[in-house]
Amino acid sequence: MKFMKNQLRRTAVGAIAAIAALTSFGAVASADEITGAGATFPQPVYTRWAEQYAASNGDTLNYQGIGSGAGTTQIINRTVDFGASDAPVAPERLASNNLLQFPAVIGAVVVSVNIAGVNGNDLHLTGPVVADIYLGRIRMWNDRRIAALNPGVTLPAVAIAPVYRADSSGTTSIFTSYLGAVSLAFQTTIGAGSSVSWRAGIGAPGNAGVAGAIRNTNGAIGYVEYAYATENNMATPQLQNRSGAWVRPNSAAFAAAAATANWASAPNMAASMINTAGQANWPIVSATYILLPKNPTDGARSLKVMRFFDWAFNNGQPAADQLHYIMLPESVRAQVRQRWCQVRSNGQPVWSGCH
Repeated sequence: MKFMKNQLRRTAVGAIAAIAALTSFGAVASADEITGAGATFPQPVYTRWAEQYAASNGDTLNYQGIGSGAGTTQIINRTVDFGASDAPVAPERLASNNLLQFPAVIGAVVVSVNIAGVNGNDLHLTGPVVADIYLGRIRMWNDRRIAALNPGVTLPAVAIAPVYRADSSGTTSIFTSYLGAVSLAFQTTIGAGSSVSWRAGIGAPGNAGVAGAIRNTNGAIGYVEYAYATENNMATPQLQNRSGAWVRPNSAAFAAAAATANWASAPNMAASMINTAGQANWPIVSATYILLPKNPTDGARSLKVMRFFDWAFNNGQPAADQLHYIMLPESVRAQVRQRWCQVRSNGQPVWSGCH
């Protein structure tokens, strides 16, 4: 069973490169093709869902993981059927560009390290320590603050090489929101956002690029969506959560954090799951979002997008589980379907479930 799950993860994550190589923007989409672009954070699960949807329905999904910022630009320019962003788009920007935002799935960002001679999975780190690494205040792995968190571990006198996203990234927005929540110095010096002015480290494009840079650099530390870490057999330290507990990244810890989301009062369904209280909670969890025009020039294409995600809501649980994503609660999926009624063509709702 473990082998089969690993095979499914390899299929989903490995297919990303093939999809990127075979598709390009500017091409005219065929009638049975849905086009989307944006976040790399959910790309493994979107890829897997697309394979299964095509097998059951005949429509294909051409999704390009180019980063949340670029994906938002693409949908604003109406060059794709939908955009995807891990960072919620500001309400005024949604309004000015006549866009609907809805969550699609929940995932987690993890810290990953590559330290020769050290089992990174057993390493303990706190948010403030990680923040100070990215602020350039902690530069060596045998720094006394890291050593104090890891008694009995022989830490080498190796320089720390922080890796960050070079592109405008929702994963960066999630990660910096967490660091800003646990470190006042980080919040006031760097702050949260899809693109920030880092004080230390090297940049790499996409989750895959960051994963590759970490794997190829002794002393590296970086942040990636969990599916990329598991696919690449990367070491992921335990983090201390808001309740003071040491937590390993896994689906149960992600689900515990996701269960705290207050969807009812979240503007544009942008519910926060960052640094939540709870002994079992992983501290860096977030939904990822889809952006859809409220006034599509081609209502039939927008309907295809909604049908794809409706299919995923109903049938996507096994793939999400295998790739360590968390499905939206059924009540939230129902909210999303109601929000689809805001998409109108020729004055009429596009989604068939509107009354």
